[in-house]
Order: sequence, then C-alpha cells, then structure tokens
Amino acid sequence: QVQLVESGGGSVQPGGSLRLSCTASGSGFNNYDVGWYRQAPGKQREFVVNITHGGGTNYADFVKGRFTISRDNIKNTVYLQMNRLKPEDTAVYYCNAALYGNSRYTYWGQGTQVTVSS
Repeated sequence: QVQLVESGGGSVQPGGSLRLSCTASGSGFNNYDVGWYRQAPGKQREFVVNITHGGGTNYADFVKGRFTISRDNIKNTVYLQMNRLKPEDTAVYYCNAALYGNSRYTYWGQGTQVTVSS
C-alpha cells in the first residue's frame, strides 16, 4: 500500500508564503497523477491543483498566479509553493495520488494544517 506524508503546513500572516511537500513511499511514483485538495471547517473538500505523470498542471481559479505545483520523481515528492496567502486559504491540505490508467490505485495523505490570519 502506498503511503503519502504531507509536511510544511503552519501559521502565517496574510500575504505570507508556505511550501507544502507530499512524499510517497515505494517505487513507480512517476506513473502517478498527484493533486492537492483542501478542506475548511464546515465545508466539503475541494480541488486546488494537480500535476500529471507527464508534468501537465491544472489550477483552481482561486489559486492561479499565487500557487505553483512541481514534482521531483527521484525524491518521490510533489511540492506546492503558496504565495500571497489569504485568510480564505485556511484549511487542511491533503495530497492525493492516482495511478495513471488504473483508478483502483488511489491514495490520500493525512493532511497538513494551513492557517492564515492576522
């Protein structure tokens, strides 16, 4: 079973920055599409951004121009650079990995808390 571990969350002021990391166990990471989702208290989990096994990216409108996703397949890690953070970005951020061509192999991390406040 693939395990995902998120890190890099914390508390920052509006306009600040954080870099989240999602590291996967095992081999074959280059065959997975990886995405970030977030969930605020009382709200459903929502899509933030993903990066495909081929390196293509898709961003939710509310983070375009502020967040950047990247991946390092040698390190089995996906990064999410978050700049110009807003209070409404406050949420638990979850990493998701899905094996390309086989939806049976889909995994979630435990999440990392991001808090943006004055």
